[in-house]
Amino acid sequence: MNSILNSPFFGLTLSFGVYWLCKKINEKTNLALLNPLLWTTIIIIAVLAIFRIPLESYNLGGDFITMFLAPATTVLAYSIYRQITVLKKNFIPIAAGCLVGSVTSMGSTYLLCKAFDLESTITASMIPKSVTTPIAMEVSSSLSGIPSITVAAVVVTGIFGSMACPILIKLFRVKSKIAAGVGIGTCSHAAGTSKAIEIGEVEGAMSGIAIGVAGIMTVLLSLFL
Repeated sequence: MNSILNSPFFGLTLSFGVYWLCKKINEKTNLALLNPLLWTTIIIIAVLAIFRIPLESYNLGGDFITMFLAPATTVLAYSIYRQITVLKKNFIPIAAGCLVGSVTSMGSTYLLCKAFDLESTITASMIPKSVTTPIAMEVSSSLSGIPSITVAAVVVTGIFGSMACPILIKLFRVKSKIAAGVGIGTCSHAAGTSKAIEIGEVEGAMSGIAIGVAGIMTVLLSLFL
């Protein structure tokens, strides 16, 4: 058993196997609450806790998956390139949408943390929750936050965003594909963008753009905190 747990294949097999199963269930039921990323996270945590498997053993393979984050994000550039004409025509509205979204995300997080009387360290860790993980960790560190809490907040935000975005688009009757994509990417980064790609090519491309623009704006806005 120790040889299995100390092998990188353990973390990789567990992650891919659970995600594949959750993906199949989601495709069969088509229920937003059965988001495969959400349930993969829950099931893996449960397996590690129930069988008392050290996180370090899982991370021997899990860290390989983490390395895929940067290349996977880079691939979004292809969909952006395909929509370059749309980007050029709507650059100012897209930039304005990202700015408003970033201010709203950071401002609402700050006010909610103050309302619940959370410590300044926790507040600093939560503020960059809506941008992609590498940027969020750097912003958190610069604000004297705790990067590990920031990562957890980013993951939860992304999963919730990917689950809620189709519902919110229908609820608020968002007709513009550009607006929908910018909103998704600004508030729920890469996890939301994966859902935006499923919704439509334009939404996916705009969401991919919003990840970068919102990240830059979050860094700039954090300088004033």
